[in-house]
Amino acid sequence: MEEKNRKPLLDIDFFEDLTGEIPEEAPRGVEDVGQRIRKIREEKGLDLQELSRLTGFDVQFLSSIEKNEAQPQLGTVIKLSKALDSAFGRLVSGVGDKLYSITRKNERRTVSRSTSKSGQKQVYQYKSLAPDVQGRHMEALIVQLEVDPDKEFSIHEGEEFIFVLNGTVLLEIGDDRHELEPGDSVYYLSTTPHHIAAKADKATILAVLYEG
Repeated sequence: MEEKNRKPLLDIDFFEDLTGEIPEEAPRGVEDVGQRIRKIREEKGLDLQELSRLTGFDVQFLSSIEKNEAQPQLGTVIKLSKALDSAFGRLVSGVGDKLYSITRKNERRTVSRSTSKSGQKQVYQYKSLAPDVQGRHMEALIVQLEVDPDKEFSIHEGEEFIFVLNGTVLLEIGDDRHELEPGDSVYYLSTTPHHIAAKADKATILAVLYEG
């Protein structure tokens, strides 16, 4: 068979429907992350000072999250879930009640728009792909990244798999720096300090997070 007739092992066009910008929509669930954190904290009988001691986050930052003045990044939510002894997925997209979940492309729910710690700049927004599965330990997300000049590194328990769908992604992990293009992927232990953002404008990734 001639070389020119051989198909590539990975057909990027297969992912065409996943790429591009996440369209604007009514923010279903976007306002709920802070409310869920406050509800679980109160159920545990903790005040903000105690939660601050458990997580290392200052009280003012925690208060701004609960009031939805700042939207926490994924690493922050994972740390909070550990401190509150609660599943990460419960904080991000609520408690599921199904044995399995099929999510059609027009049914993806934007569950948060995360900002920098100052709350002044949106860093990314993400859509949950399987919010309805009960007792899940992985969270599958379509994430739209933006440029993050603050480079807020994250370190937490668990593992992460990233697949680039659109745009160029800057990944800094440990002492290494990489540029990832569409079709590139990376798997790493989340206990290694890491930072991921768009190189310019925006980029879209598939992210699968395992709590560990």
